[in-house]
Amino acid sequence: MKVIVLGGGVVGVTTAYQLQKDGHDVTVVDRQPVVAGETSWGNAGMVAPGHSFVWSSPKAPMVLLKSLVLKDQALRFKFSSDPKLYGWSWLFLRECTSEKARRNTLLKHRLAAYSQSVLQDVIKTESVSYDRNDRGIIYFHRSQEALDRGVAQMKLLESDGQLIKVLSRSEVVSLDPSLTSAKDEIAGAIYCPTDETGDPAKFTRGLADIIVSRGATILNNTNIQGLEVAGGQIAGVRTDKGSLKGDAYVLALGSYSPIIAGQIGINLPIYPVKGYSLTIPIEGHIQPPNVAVVDEHNLVAISRFGDRIRVTATAEFAGYDTAHKPSDFEFMKRVTQELYPDGGNYDRAEMWAGLRPMTPNNLPCFGKRKYGNLFLNTGHGHIGWTMSHGSARITADLIAGRTPEIPMEGLTS
Repeated sequence: MKVIVLGGGVVGVTTAYQLQKDGHDVTVVDRQPVVAGETSWGNAGMVAPGHSFVWSSPKAPMVLLKSLVLKDQALRFKFSSDPKLYGWSWLFLRECTSEKARRNTLLKHRLAAYSQSVLQDVIKTESVSYDRNDRGIIYFHRSQEALDRGVAQMKLLESDGQLIKVLSRSEVVSLDPSLTSAKDEIAGAIYCPTDETGDPAKFTRGLADIIVSRGATILNNTNIQGLEVAGGQIAGVRTDKGSLKGDAYVLALGSYSPIIAGQIGINLPIYPVKGYSLTIPIEGHIQPPNVAVVDEHNLVAISRFGDRIRVTATAEFAGYDTAHKPSDFEFMKRVTQELYPDGGNYDRAEMWAGLRPMTPNNLPCFGKRKYGNLFLNTGHGHIGWTMSHGSARITADLIAGRTPEIPMEGLTS
């Protein structure tokens, strides 16, 4: 078939790759000058099934309430004139029970672990350079009490096959000596040795080059204006450069998916949540991070991409606003500099803000809705890079009429 993929982020391009493997003629449409130009560009780069816990937990409502009065919070909620925020928030709060949080976390972990296995199959087959680091991820805590809670919580993922190791302060520093100067601030850590990192934008662009070399078309600088409907099917895609027609269509526009879907009567429970990141050049500094970490107290994630450090933090409910100012990055910069005082050239850090397409239960939207040839692959939230490869394979299977390799109960509801 001729399949048109709407969206050129990591989800869209990995989907195009899997569809092309199945023999389809694929066209990817994206408004940016290059693929991976938005959400896929600035994230922490963690392929992290060990970080599969959903945001919609019993603690989340209090965290959001605190953010209304405390400014320096990793999760920021503020009142808005956008009614969609309150509709989404109501659905989110309904997911914040212990039972639903457990269920959704296990579903998310199932998808994340499968997705990592698909990624590993891809890199065995294709030559894609993306600053991969397979030394695991350290999730460290700053107090023994918090560490004990984290270990107890991680038992849920361990019961689902996640490999974990509990590390003492000394073992953390032994694993990555670049944390030596911060040793006294670390009580211990949960280490997931099978988690990994890599630059998702670099990967996406490398994979895009591969599919184009094999006959795929990527239309950059092309604004999607809407979908044409006829007889219960999608008949085409309207763009600022004309109409595109295919046999099947994949909606992979991240935070912008509900805008396009809403025009044809499909209500997607996706709301944008703004995240912030810094990209710090190492430039000869002698103690950059060697193993990715998450500071669980400050909710700051830090990865190394070759000669760069990527730092991410903050989740802000700000609609489609991607504006930022230097003060937005002061906290995450300070945390990173305290952990790695000779890690990089902090004065030349590149600032970025982008949107995470969040669903209330933190699970992506798959399959067909309302129209027989429109397939969803969107709403991957804060770990889209982790879940993208499995989601791409699942979408290709659904388009082919095959049963996906993992149970889909709970993932297509």
